[in-house]
Amino acid sequence: MEATQRILNQKGKKPGNLMMNSTLQSANKSHELIKKGIWVYFLLLLFEGALRKWVIPALANPLLLVRDPVAVWIIFMAYKNKLMPDNKHLNGMLILGFISFITTMTLGHQNIYVALYGVRILVVHFPLIFIIGRVFTRNDVIKMGKFILLITFPMALLISMQFYSPQSAWVNRGVGGSLEGAGFTGALGYFRPPATFSFTNGTTLFFGLSGPFILYFWLNQKGINKLVLIAATLGLAMAVPLSISRALFFQVIITFLFAVIAISRKPENTGKLIIAVIGGAVALLIMSKLSFFQKATEVFTNRLDGANETEGGLEGVLGDRYLGGMIKSIKGSSDQPFFGYGLGTGTTVGGALLSGTGERLWLIYSEDEWARITGEMGAFMGLGVIFIRLGLSINTGLKSYRKLVTGDLLPWVLLSCFLLIVPQGQWGQPTSLGFSILIGGLTLGSFNSMKKRKKLPNKKKVIASDDSTEA
Repeated sequence: MEATQRILNQKGKKPGNLMMNSTLQSANKSHELIKKGIWVYFLLLLFEGALRKWVIPALANPLLLVRDPVAVWIIFMAYKNKLMPDNKHLNGMLILGFISFITTMTLGHQNIYVALYGVRILVVHFPLIFIIGRVFTRNDVIKMGKFILLITFPMALLISMQFYSPQSAWVNRGVGGSLEGAGFTGALGYFRPPATFSFTNGTTLFFGLSGPFILYFWLNQKGINKLVLIAATLGLAMAVPLSISRALFFQVIITFLFAVIAISRKPENTGKLIIAVIGGAVALLIMSKLSFFQKATEVFTNRLDGANETEGGLEGVLGDRYLGGMIKSIKGSSDQPFFGYGLGTGTTVGGALLSGTGERLWLIYSEDEWARITGEMGAFMGLGVIFIRLGLSINTGLKSYRKLVTGDLLPWVLLSCFLLIVPQGQWGQPTSLGFSILIGGLTLGSFNSMKKRKKLPNKKKVIASDDSTEA
């Protein structure tokens, strides 16, 4: 023992330091493993639809849940390595999820498969927001943002092919290789393209997420390939009309408004924003001369005008769909059981399983997210879930603004996407759920600096930064 101590002292090392270094190395390995799991979750989110439509259509149904085992593994690794976050939002959601599962199996529909499909949203996927926010650093968020930029233009080329191809074409194959096509009715006989996703909402969600990163890299061009940035900007400009999606159009506008607010706090970036705007305008001017883009613009404009007449434009979309959702869910819950119809009832898969015939059972209007939640869980627990999502959004918004005041733009521009999907995104739909979890985790992760992450662990927890767990 004395000889060992003497050797260590000769090398300038102490047993305590050696043990702490070993613990730190173990913690870093755990972080890296979980980060790889998060990347797998992200890649499966992007290409799950491609697997179900083109690569392995025979396994389309089980592939719907392909991200769930990855999510379970990430949670297991986080718990095993004492990296599981502990905060009121997560704890509250877990409690409500487990209670609702019990009421579903005793007072609700009592179908174990539908109940498990519904509860997984709250107890398997929702925790990933905080795990991503805990293990991801700002550099990890930027790295993922660069990858998103890299595939934005190819994704735009894909939806242009889908837009101009008939629904029977291979590029438009539906889930399971269906010849009916995966497109959704748009305008003037054209369909909304689904890109690599199972449904067309994936197109809107992907390009909606690329927008904040494109703007951020225009304002912070250090370490970004200019050609990739220009191509991504062009891809986003192409995607707006080709997607025939008003939601994407409004998302881009809101992200731009967030950038304007950011510039007001940091005027030295005004020139960069002007360059980005001019670049986008030039790109649009060039594309407007191309016949394929002219047709896409005509179709999108027709869709925009028609929908505005029925829903009242931006005011109708944001006011009725977004702000009016809670009022509708409260009113609708008065005609429903106190504990709701049961978890999973408002999802497409759950409704089909409950019908027993594979046809959709419409007990709840599932496209209205807050109505789905109160319909499944009842007014009391349903509103609890809604308030947790709103509370997380408010806290994240305040923290993002504080970061903006210090000159950090990244959390703020990501917030423009966060606020449109985390509070009221359709979590009953797998793609929407996945993007909600991803943008939530990335926004929380953007608060973490490398400097904080490198701190030595204490005796209780092998973790350095608690920034994201308090969001």
